[in-house]
Amino acid sequence: MHRRRRPALVLTAAIAAAAPLLTACGNDAHPGAAAVVGGQRITLSQLEERVGEVRAAQRAAVQNDAQYQQVIARTGTLTRDTLHTMVLDRVLHRAAQDAGVTVTRREIQKMRSELEDQPGGPEAVETTWLQQYGIPPQRIDENLRLQIEAQKLAEKLGTATDRPEFWKALSEASKDLNVDLNPRYGTWDVQKSSRADAKTPWLRDVTAAQTQQPM
Repeated sequence: MHRRRRPALVLTAAIAAAAPLLTACGNDAHPGAAAVVGGQRITLSQLEERVGEVRAAQRAAVQNDAQYQQVIARTGTLTRDTLHTMVLDRVLHRAAQDAGVTVTRREIQKMRSELEDQPGGPEAVETTWLQQYGIPPQRIDENLRLQIEAQKLAEKLGTATDRPEFWKALSEASKDLNVDLNPRYGTWDVQKSSRADAKTPWLRDVTAAQTQQPM
């Protein structure tokens, strides 16, 4: 990958690794929703579908059920990580809109072409996105839009994606969108624009448990 792209490409991983500060828990005011962002629901079925896409790609990438079970063991937080990405996508898009940032289809195609021109070609890109970011092949272009938005937003703000100014813009977008997570998936940290586990041990990730079954 090109060095200048790296800060944007690791954006999702960097957020996931950040130490969370808990905010107010979500509530049951939106039954059937995994999260509500800007008044728009991310439904449980939408979340389950996205997780299913990743699991299907992971199963197709290994040779047998034993290897697939090992993959599941390494990605036990997939459901929550996937919801985090789905919410972050909307938060970042709002921050980009507020800053007047847009991303064209041509920019996405250009970035993908540059990545696929690297050693390993398209197959290496698909493998990397699946293994490192939990992104299945059919979602790569969507993720590239997210990465380009992050990079262009940082440039517009005259900063970088790992600087406070960038995260302040995402924090403002999180506040404006009033992100509300279903308590089973934790809470949304407005200051860090990141999902955080709620300290409620009686809540469990039902969707994650369902994905433990081999496809």
